[in-house]
Amino acid sequence: MLWKDKRYHTLNYEMKKIFGEKTIKLSINGGFTCPNRDGTIGTKGCLFCSEKGSGEFAGNGQTSIKNQIKQQKDFLSKKWKTNSYIAYFQSYTNTYAPVEILKKKYYEALNCEGIKGLAIATRPDCINDETIKLLKEINKNYFLWVELGLQTIHHKTAEIIRRGYDLNVFEKTLNKLNNAGIKAVVHLIIGLPNETNEQILQSVNYISNKNIWGVKLHLMHVLKNTDLEEYYYNTNFKIFEKNEYVSLLCDCLEKLPPKIVIHRVTGDGKKSDLVTPRWSLDKLKVLSDIDKELKTRNSWQGKLVV
Repeated sequence: MLWKDKRYHTLNYEMKKIFGEKTIKLSINGGFTCPNRDGTIGTKGCLFCSEKGSGEFAGNGQTSIKNQIKQQKDFLSKKWKTNSYIAYFQSYTNTYAPVEILKKKYYEALNCEGIKGLAIATRPDCINDETIKLLKEINKNYFLWVELGLQTIHHKTAEIIRRGYDLNVFEKTLNKLNNAGIKAVVHLIIGLPNETNEQILQSVNYISNKNIWGVKLHLMHVLKNTDLEEYYYNTNFKIFEKNEYVSLLCDCLEKLPPKIVIHRVTGDGKKSDLVTPRWSLDKLKVLSDIDKELKTRNSWQGKLVV
């Protein structure tokens, strides 16, 4: 089964199918914080989270959203020629504010030229009924998806990474998004401390049976100046070698239904910030190796779905 030149259902494929042209995400820092940082749940954030709230490639939160979008367009225009964009609220928790503030920021982005819709990254414990109402309103007139940082279904791992909410919270929020007709994208991290391959595949099986539009499969990578860096040096938990990761990633793809859009299959880290694994810096090589592994197996996304 092929999605143009890929054996899995890429976001690039889906965006071209919907909008008829290359559509680029513009990473935005909306100036939000997180309940895992402001003391509501904790003060240190999730174990892996950086000072930039996992938005290393997003704009400056002190700059207006309009100017961030312009800067991102100018930067990415060197690589792609298009006027079709998704404004991606990436850094920190992008529904963690009063609905009036959310509405102002979201529509500031939507009113910029070429913006076709929004992608909003958040936590399942930070979407209330008022927020759902706003998202439903936006969804009527614009393309919208909401990203939920699940990372794992396993309670012990969730405690290690300081996720700060239980699995039932994720399920309730996903149901609210489903009932509102809002597309949901789920984040999983492949290679969290002390998780076995079997446990990782259990998380994949879990989301494969949920009503989700997309998934992000993140490679566990360690960044400088994070609590994860200290945890890594103290425990020396296993970091995947490239061939191990590629093989497991393909196992994951085989278990995901073909309709689910694959937004990510590896991890990004700036060269100056990355502790390990250094092989992840060659992203094109990782993507190529995934393609080769699927071809060698004569496999594709959803092959093992029954």
